Amino acid sequence: MNDLPKSFRHIRLELAREPGNPEGDAEHGYDILAPLDGDYRIDTDTQKAHAGACRVRRFIDGETDAVGLLRHGPGGRWYFDYDPDRDDDDETGYRFGEERFVMGEYVSLADAEGEMHTFRVTLVETL
Repeated sequence: MNDLPKSFRHIRLELAREPGNPEGDAEHGYDILAPLDGDYRIDTDTQKAHAGACRVRRFIDGETDAVGLLRHGPGGRWYFDYDPDRDDDDETGYRFGEERFVMGEYVSLADAEGEMHTFRVTLVETL
């Protein structure tokens, strides 16, 4: 990790309020390791140069549920790739290329079944 650019951040997303979870759920979310630019958006060029270091950990009930990579695909699509041999387990960030990863902001993700969920950015820290 010492050889990563200083723009890399640990980003934590926690499930925001939604039907079935009126208070949200701090035990359900993602830890992401990704480079951010000066506007706190994902830095595409740095991500491409360090694609293997852009990691994601999904947690449910506070326990690690899956580990994968943050990937950038055609048409500006950002997604979490948990198994490179499959694409039916991928989760897609809604407009991740435009989102600002700042504490308190909200981002949306479509799970592997295509159901959209909203998450709140609860942590952005340097490594």
